[in-house]
Amino acid sequence: MNGNHTGAGPGSGASGRAGRHAPTPLGPKADRETVRRHNLSLVLRAVRDEGETTRAGVAARVGLTRAAVSSLVEQLLESGFLSESGKTFSGQAGRPGTVLKVARTGVAGCGVEINVDYVSVCVVDLAGTDRVRLVEHLDNRGAPPGLVLGRAAGIAARALASAAEQELHPVGAALALPGLVAEGSVRHAPNLGWTAVAAETPFAEALAALRPGAPALPVGSENEANLAALAELWFGGLGDVRSFLYLTGEIGVGGALVLNGELLRGAHGFAGEIGHVSVSDDGPLCRCGSRGCLEQYAGQSALLRAAGIDEGAGAAGVVDLERRARAEEPRAVAALTQAGEMLGRVLSGAVNLFDPDAVVLGGIYSPLLPWLAPPTGAELSTRVVSGLWPPGSTRLRASSPAADAARGAAALTVQDALADPMGYGGRGR
Repeated sequence: MNGNHTGAGPGSGASGRAGRHAPTPLGPKADRETVRRHNLSLVLRAVRDEGETTRAGVAARVGLTRAAVSSLVEQLLESGFLSESGKTFSGQAGRPGTVLKVARTGVAGCGVEINVDYVSVCVVDLAGTDRVRLVEHLDNRGAPPGLVLGRAAGIAARALASAAEQELHPVGAALALPGLVAEGSVRHAPNLGWTAVAAETPFAEALAALRPGAPALPVGSENEANLAALAELWFGGLGDVRSFLYLTGEIGVGGALVLNGELLRGAHGFAGEIGHVSVSDDGPLCRCGSRGCLEQYAGQSALLRAAGIDEGAGAAGVVDLERRARAEEPRAVAALTQAGEMLGRVLSGAVNLFDPDAVVLGGIYSPLLPWLAPPTGAELSTRVVSGLWPPGSTRLRASSPAADAARGAAALTVQDALADPMGYGGRGR
């Protein structure tokens, strides 16, 4: 598992319908074991995507014979990837069959989001269900990277202990990090104050020291906005939408672009840094070194400051901002209006470039959308040349509560097991 996975995962598929997986041609020279590995993955994904199904239902979905599916299912049952209940299921034509589900124990994934003012750890099972969640609010700004990674490892160790009590065995961990992330390192994270910081190895070493005798976990890393976008794709309420811009508002402003169900990472993995698009040449100095960046108008600190709220109040300050906006306090409403206008200006350029089906606002923007949407939508309506973004368009929407970077990171870590079940024991390695 590494930090370079894209969008193939829960709810993905070439047909455009969530969960559909077309068999991949293997070529005439594929040996029998390669074919079986491929077909095991097809069957496992089919059961996971359906939630509940039968052998006959899997056969109809993946295009294999019932006899072949039955053999593959037996192997997945034996290895602990699937479970079978005694009840019958008659969702398909023919004789009812017993119900298959992905197992609630065994293979799992661990995601660790390290942000400016908190660390969130999530463990998901093979179905992507959130089984363990720990969040600690910490001020990580300016703290030595080793200290921050050590704190995160401590929280992850506690989460893994809780997972073990549920007979879950994560096969890897993924770090969700703000900033430019590539090849296991944070190239630049201005709001954390990190430059050229190796993250994966120090975290893995700290985690191993806290879990003596436990198997070492492979550790990967990815930009937190990318992982939040994948969580939105896999677990959110997007329906048939497969191309969207995702913005997350935190201390900074992160962005990601998903096209046809695949994450657009860019040539070096740095695509989506929309928070550092300049909207004013003579605007406030940003931590990135530029001036007038979007996050200087629409980031959490900027919003709270403009509304007359202590910018160090964090999540409590955002709740206070929402309360003041509901009470129609002029300063709060003005701060949100300005932020919405700036968001709309930057988003309109991105929409004109990439033509997504939707723009999804996450993080602090989700609860604040009632006040951000009118000015943001007005800018999109005026500036997007296609005319497909009229005022009040439902293409601008809040993210799902189920979608966050830690969950996306955790789900990402089980993708290798889903792609090659023979390489992973369902009951742990």
